[in-house]
Amino acid sequence: MTGSLSLTMPSDLEVVMTREFNAPRHLVFDALTKPEHIRRWWGLHEDTMTVCDVDLRVGGKWRYATQSPDGSEVAFSGVFREIVPPDRLVHTEGYEAMPGTEYVVTTTLTEVNGKTTLRSHLLYQAKEHRDGHVASGMEYGANESYDRLEAVLQKLQSPA
Repeated sequence: MTGSLSLTMPSDLEVVMTREFNAPRHLVFDALTKPEHIRRWWGLHEDTMTVCDVDLRVGGKWRYATQSPDGSEVAFSGVFREIVPPDRLVHTEGYEAMPGTEYVVTTTLTEVNGKTTLRSHLLYQAKEHRDGHVASGMEYGANESYDRLEAVLQKLQSPA
């Protein structure tokens, strides 16, 4: 894979994740926003995505749900606030099992020499929400998802 995830916590309410992908920005943006691509990379490899709804417009909602091999389900959802293809995407995100803990995700994509750096800035309502998310295994899950995203991006660039 191209690189590993960098995770920092610049304040008590923030997490910043950065990862470089060996793909042009427009493809990364498509893979982040189109259900046919999201289904192939989002979540842990052993889980099955059961819901992948994306209404990609300002004010539009999104929802992803996965089922693990033991049958348990998890779901995340939010609302798009800003969409600037292929540069920037801003949306809320919340773990549905914990209402009231939503955070704002600002994703920026920067391309240099055909490689794209994804920077995801998460802004939480409370330090406890941020700390709980980080302690839940978020970094492991993000790393695995982004490794899967890199593989999807490589397939999208391969000649048919």
